[in-house]
Amino acid sequence: MTANQLPVFIQALQQTVAYPHPVSEIKLVQTHISYVFLAGDFVYKIKKPVNFGFLDFTSLDKRQHFCEEELRLNRRLCPSLYLGVLPITQEGDRVVLNGTGPAVEYCVKMSRMPEERMMGAIIKQGLLTPAMLDGIVDLLVPFYQQAEGGEEIRSFGTAQAVSVNVLENFDQTAGFIGCSALSQSQFDQISAYAKTFLSNQVLFQQRIEAGKVRDCHGDLYSANICLAEQTYIYDCIEFNQRFRYCDVASDVAFLAMDLDFHGLTDLSEHFIRSFVRQANDPGVDAMLKFYKCYRAYVRGKIGLFTAHAPEVDAATQTSCLEQAKKYFALATAYAAAS
Repeated sequence: MTANQLPVFIQALQQTVAYPHPVSEIKLVQTHISYVFLAGDFVYKIKKPVNFGFLDFTSLDKRQHFCEEELRLNRRLCPSLYLGVLPITQEGDRVVLNGTGPAVEYCVKMSRMPEERMMGAIIKQGLLTPAMLDGIVDLLVPFYQQAEGGEEIRSFGTAQAVSVNVLENFDQTAGFIGCSALSQSQFDQISAYAKTFLSNQVLFQQRIEAGKVRDCHGDLYSANICLAEQTYIYDCIEFNQRFRYCDVASDVAFLAMDLDFHGLTDLSEHFIRSFVRQANDPGVDAMLKFYKCYRAYVRGKIGLFTAHAPEVDAATQTSCLEQAKKYFALATAYAAAS
C-alpha cells in the first residue's frame, strides 16, 4: 500500500501541523496490528481495524477500550512512559490530535525513548551485557510476585488451556505451508513436538499449584525493552487475556528465545539462570524449551501475517518473510532437541 492509499487520518498525522507540540520529523512504523508514529518527544500508537480471531479491533469502541487497557496494563511496569489515551479528531477539513471535534480514532500517547538504547539496537552493536539482563530480572521478579494470580488466571495454566494458544498457531499458519518461510516438514515436526509435550498434564498442574501462572507481560522480548537511564519493559499484550495469563516460564522463555535468535545463547542461559535464582523457581527449566518453541513459532506467524498485510510495502514484506523463516528454523531446532 502506498502512502496515499493509507487511511486519510493516517496521512494527516504524517504532517507536522497535526501535532500540538514541536515536531521536526515524523516516522511511521507499521506492524500487523498497529500504526506507530514517532513524532518529536512522543510516540502515538493507533490500532488497525483488524480481526485475527485472537484479537478484534474492528470497531472504534473496541479500539478505544483496548487503548485504555494498554495504558492500564503497561503502567504496571513503566508508569512514567504511558501518558494517556487521546482522541484523533476531525476539525473541519483537518485531522488533529486531542482536538474538540468528533473522534475518528484513538491512540495511546507515550514518551519517546532513545532509539540507541533500545535493546534491539544494543544487541546489534554487540553491547548487551549480563548486568543489563540482571537489571531486567530485577524488574521481573517483583512484577510477577505482585501480579494477579487468582483462580480465573490459574485456569489458563492447564495443559488444555495452553493447548488452545499453541494449536491455534498451527491452524492459522496451515495455509502458509510451502511458502519460502515454512516447510511441511517443519510444520509437522514442531506440531508433533508441541502436542506430545502438552500431553503431560501433571507438569502443567504442578506449575499452577506452585503459583506460577500470573497476569504476565505476554510479549517479553527485545523489541519491547529499553535499557536507558533505567530499564523500561513496555508494550505488553492488552488485546487478549489468554496470551497474558500464563506461566511466568512462558514469559521469560520469550526473551530467552529472542536472545537465542540473535545468536546470544550464553546470555540467554545467563538470563534464565539469573531469573531462576532470584525468583527461586527451578521449575522453569522443565518448561523452557517448550515455551521457547512456542514463542519462536508465534514470532514466525506474526512475520507471515505482517508480510501478507496489504498495507505494508515491499521492503517490509521481504524482511518479514526472511525473519519468519529464521524463527521457524529456530522453532524446529527446539523441537528437534526434544
